[in-house]
Amino acid sequence: MAVTRRHLIKLGASGALAVACSSRLLGQGAPQPIVFVHGNGDTAALWITTLWRFESNGYPRELLHAVDLKNPTAQAVDGVPMPGRSSTADVMKQLSDEVAAVRRRTGAGKIILVANSRGGNTVRNYIKNGGGADHVSLAVLCGAVNHGVVVSDKFLVGSEFNGASQFMRDLNSTPGEVVAGVRFVTIRSVDNDKYAQPDGRFLGQPGVATGVGFDGPALAGAENVALPKIDHRETAFSPAAFAAIYKAITGNSPANTAIAPEAVSVLDGKVSSFEAGSPTNIGVAGAKVTIYRVNGSDGTRLGDAVHQRTTGDDGRWGPFRGAPDARYEFVVEVPGQAITHYYRSAFPRSSDRVHMRPQPLAKGDAEAASVVYMQRPRGYFGAGRDTTELGGGPAPGIPEGVPSVSTSKLSLSDPAAKTITGRFNDETIAARTWPMTENRVSVIELTY
Repeated sequence: MAVTRRHLIKLGASGALAVACSSRLLGQGAPQPIVFVHGNGDTAALWITTLWRFESNGYPRELLHAVDLKNPTAQAVDGVPMPGRSSTADVMKQLSDEVAAVRRRTGAGKIILVANSRGGNTVRNYIKNGGGADHVSLAVLCGAVNHGVVVSDKFLVGSEFNGASQFMRDLNSTPGEVVAGVRFVTIRSVDNDKYAQPDGRFLGQPGVATGVGFDGPALAGAENVALPKIDHRETAFSPAAFAAIYKAITGNSPANTAIAPEAVSVLDGKVSSFEAGSPTNIGVAGAKVTIYRVNGSDGTRLGDAVHQRTTGDDGRWGPFRGAPDARYEFVVEVPGQAITHYYRSAFPRSSDRVHMRPQPLAKGDAEAASVVYMQRPRGYFGAGRDTTELGGGPAPGIPEGVPSVSTSKLSLSDPAAKTITGRFNDETIAARTWPMTENRVSVIELTY
């Protein structure tokens, strides 16, 4: 089952998208650069579909930027160093440097910031305490934990995610909880965000009141938008969220939320790894990436490798010129890590943010004949809300209720190589199994 027209739109015979010019789409003034800021433990790669949708609606590609925060996972107690993790001051400085670089490259006086989850903390801190108010015209905060995930003097004490922390109280101390001179828009789920729940179940404290309601991401002085059914990540990365972000920025609804294919997809990205068990966005030197074109129906390779590169100090593995309708297998080899075979949907447009990390193995994986992970980086799996299948049956490990997990796993005892298909609603990807005796693992990575 292929990705449907919900996700893609066709180009005319000329290969150009029939849309109005950027100046007409975006109003009287010239469009401003946008910097997208990811959340806790994430990467700039999560913004790929958002960037494609902006491009497909005429927003200039050269004005779209997504920052990779080096150590994206927050410290347990803000300001107390932890290997591989970052403080609020660390990520604020990185965002400040990125904004300055974008302003230099584009000549723009002010820019727009769009953030998801922890990225909202970083954006608000930069605007209020890092000089950002002079350089930012609009902040769009998607699923941001603007009042914490809990308000407590017993749990997550000292964490930036605690609404009772000094950090969070400082952010919300201004009149209207916003900073004068900067327009703020928040986008939240009506009641389906795992981190905006009255009960502490998703924080490991079931039955304990969090002190945070469904409207926790809203700010008193902002334009607050609530969307039904979407989960925590979908507040930023879903088609519905894109439409809300686009309207907040341009004042208009997008012509479409689909993605217009290009004639050639030029792909590049970064291989990163882990530090003290935490994911990083720091490029790994000496990683080998090999790409094969595969049959979309069964994941088998269609000939020899079409690209291979060993990364340098920056961790970049490209560029690679691909076909926008082709399916590929990416083999990522990082010394000391499991060899990871990524299977992806087609890439309808170019991107230099196709980032990859080797898949960390869970307890018991080494004893299986083969293991297939299915991951959805831009959202969660919701039992009852979504159709989610792996290996011909319901995907394992998806709880009822609020969507809260983005990974499912199938462990196989049969050593024979076979095709395993993963499906999430309209997106279906076929993968091949690989032997754990060779320290190889398969990952189905969903795009939509």
